[in-house]
Amino acid sequence: MEKKVLVETSARHVHLSEAHIEALFGKGYQLTRKKDLSQPGQFACEERVDITGPKGTIKNVIILGPARKASQVEVSATDARTLGIKAPIRESGDTAGSGACTITAGENKVELQEGVMIAKRHIHFTPADAEVFGVKDKQIVKVRVEGERALVFDEVVVRVRPDFAAAMHIDTDESNAACAVPGTYGVIVD
Repeated sequence: MEKKVLVETSARHVHLSEAHIEALFGKGYQLTRKKDLSQPGQFACEERVDITGPKGTIKNVIILGPARKASQVEVSATDARTLGIKAPIRESGDTAGSGACTITAGENKVELQEGVMIAKRHIHFTPADAEVFGVKDKQIVKVRVEGERALVFDEVVVRVRPDFAAAMHIDTDESNAACAVPGTYGVIVD
């Protein structure tokens, strides 16, 4: 029997450090939880920001909480071209040498010298999930995504931690290519 994993679309978003939250919203500011996400402890915030690059601005970009050690902006390849930013494909948190942008909230702004990336497609698993699926942390797999425009995604990194929930994350460009809708599933094929 095939083991299926939920496929979720991870739209453009921003993770902010405490220092950048304060620079954008004020000293001691706490982000406002709007909605819990599928990954335990992660949430979408009420607050929004604008992202600006050499060629343009994308307005009203969601912030995901909680605060991170370093700020980062995750965009699709289409977004990166719109902004005029050279954004490498990276795993979340790997910001060294990645793209730069300006993040604005009202009159306040932060110049991000690095941190703009296209998130590498990945699957979150707990250690127990990974054992069931027969995979290990940092393993690269292929995943067949079901649906009207079924396709196989290559170069999917497996990420294993006890605080994860099983889900594959792809960006909006990838989701659109597969016509993925809520409730879409994928199967590891290699």
